[in-house]
Amino acid sequence: MKNYKYDLEERLIKFSIDVILVFGKSEDNFASQHLSKQLIRSSTSAALNYGEAQSAESPRDFLHKMKICLKELRGSLVNLKIQKGTNQVIDIDKLELIIKENNELIAIFVSSIRTSQNKNK
Repeated sequence: MKNYKYDLEERLIKFSIDVILVFGKSEDNFASQHLSKQLIRSSTSAALNYGEAQSAESPRDFLHKMKICLKELRGSLVNLKIQKGTNQVIDIDKLELIIKENNELIAIFVSSIRTSQNKNK
């Protein structure tokens, strides 16, 4: 089994899967469904865009796709905080783990983007 801690693509995939498993069966109310659907879109978008970044056509294209990943991860974090604040999630422990992983992924992308920008100067 791969070590998710060091394989960014695998971590993004696992993050997306965890989000789908926790939020894919949301309560039957407008707010819960709206937030859950948006969260699933943004979390999976980060993983999908990272896959595209790996085949970037240029350093500039790579940087652009990495910034999209970061944007989607930040959107996911805000969504998670809203759902936590409105008590939309039953499994609080799982929610906290997802938020922790989201924060770690954001930190990785911020660092990677800075490194890439410094290389391109």
